[in-house]
Amino acid sequence: MTISEEMIQRAIQLATELGIGLVTAAVILLIGRWIVKGVTSLVRKALQKSEVDVTLERFICSLVYAILLTIVVIAAINQLGVQTTSLVAVVGAAGLAIGFALQGSLSNFASGVLIVLFRPYKAGDMIEAAGESGIVQEVQIFTTILNTLDNRRVVIPNSQIMAGSITNYTANKLRRVDLTAGVSYGDDLDKVKAALKEVVAADERVVDDPEPTVAVFEMADSSVNFVVRPWVKSEDYWDVYFDLTEAIKKRFDQEGISIPFPQRDVHFYQQGGPSS
Repeated sequence: MTISEEMIQRAIQLATELGIGLVTAAVILLIGRWIVKGVTSLVRKALQKSEVDVTLERFICSLVYAILLTIVVIAAINQLGVQTTSLVAVVGAAGLAIGFALQGSLSNFASGVLIVLFRPYKAGDMIEAAGESGIVQEVQIFTTILNTLDNRRVVIPNSQIMAGSITNYTANKLRRVDLTAGVSYGDDLDKVKAALKEVVAADERVVDDPEPTVAVFEMADSSVNFVVRPWVKSEDYWDVYFDLTEAIKKRFDQEGISIPFPQRDVHFYQQGGPSS
C-alpha cells in the first residue's frame, strides 16, 4: 500500500468518525433538548400546584432549563472529541469573574428571590421600605417598583429593601386609627367622652370587634387629651382618619366643647425710673 492510499484511507476513517460524531452530537442535542423541555414542564406544573408566586415560578423554570441545556450541550461537544474538562474550567472561571463584576446585581437578584419566596409584600400592598413609601406596582427579580401617594414612580433595588425594615400597612385586614382630641380643663369629661363615642359609632366603616377605645390619655399643659382609637378595614384607614377628625371638630362646636390652644402670659417689669 502506497503512502497516498494510506492517507486516503486515513482521511476516510477520520471523516467517518467525524460524521458519526456529528450525527451522535445532533441526536444528543435533539433528544436532550426534548427531555429538558419535559423536565422544565414538570417543574412548572409542580410549582403551579404549590401556588408559588408567578415571578419565582418563571425564574426557577428558566434556571432549570438553562442548567440542563448546558449539560446537554457539553455532552454533545464531548462526542466531537473536544476535551470538555478544560471547557468546564474556562466556563467556571468566566462565571467567577462575571460574579465579582456583578456582585451588586447578584445581591439584588438574591434579595429578589427572597422577597418572592417569603413574600413580605406583594403587588397592591402599601409598604414603607428603604426610606420610601407607596403602593407596590411590581416585584421584579432585581427591583421593586412603587407608586407613591402623590403618584411618583420609585424603583428600589431589592438589596436595599432587604437590608432594612419593611412596614406593610395593608398586610392585615384591620388597622387601628389613632386620633387625639384635646379639650379644656373646664369641660365636662363625661360629656366629652359620650360625644366622642357617638361620633365613632355613627361611622359605619368602624368595626365592632375589636371595640373602639375612647379614653382620657393625659393631662397636658393646656388641655386634657382623649385618645380615639377605632378599628377599620385597611383600605378605609385614611378616609376614616380624615372624616373622623372633621366630625369630632364639628361635634365639639355643636356641644360647646372648647379645643384649647397653647397660651403664654408675658409680663414686662420696668426697673428703675427715668433719670431726671
